[in-house]
Amino acid sequence: MAHDHTHVQEFFGVRAADWDARFPDDGPAYAAAVAEMGLRPGDSVLDAGCGTGRALTALRAAVGPRGSVLGADLTPEMLAAAARSGRDAVGALLLADVARLPLLPRSLDAVFAAGLIAHLPEPATNLRELARVVRSGGRLALFHPVGRAALAARQGRQITPDDLRAEGMLRPLLAGAGWRLRSYVDEDDRFLALAVREG
Repeated sequence: MAHDHTHVQEFFGVRAADWDARFPDDGPAYAAAVAEMGLRPGDSVLDAGCGTGRALTALRAAVGPRGSVLGADLTPEMLAAAARSGRDAVGALLLADVARLPLLPRSLDAVFAAGLIAHLPEPATNLRELARVVRSGGRLALFHPVGRAALAARQGRQITPDDLRAEGMLRPLLAGAGWRLRSYVDEDDRFLALAVREG
């Protein structure tokens, strides 16, 4: 089923030009999260919902010149900002909906997704689509440069047990989509859930 992503595109579209300037200190957190994925030289990796491509340089460093790095986002302004910053030189940028990726089944070794899960219209179905394009044993990293409580406070709200990123919600959600949660960290300065593709 197709979804109207207009609200997501509008939200991020108007913020794209100064997105990196608003979060200038996130680089090391992105690099550390990528390092924990265990990528190898020559791997193929997708940054799903890549935004301005802040993870692309770290992903390229992890997979090396023989690897493949792809950044997919559905907001043209975000991809334009990524290109302006030169990140299109380290990874191919693709205007695409992560709910319907134009990629072959099992064509990737890993998916990195920063801040994505809160914007998925149908998380179970959408995580299944990410699983479709990853080989058996491949990895998924769900990342945010601040933890759930810090993010909620920034947004003026409280975290709740039904938050998709709560471990008790996320583990069965991932399992139903073909992923096994391998590790889960939710600290003030980062959120990182690492999963492995089953089957």
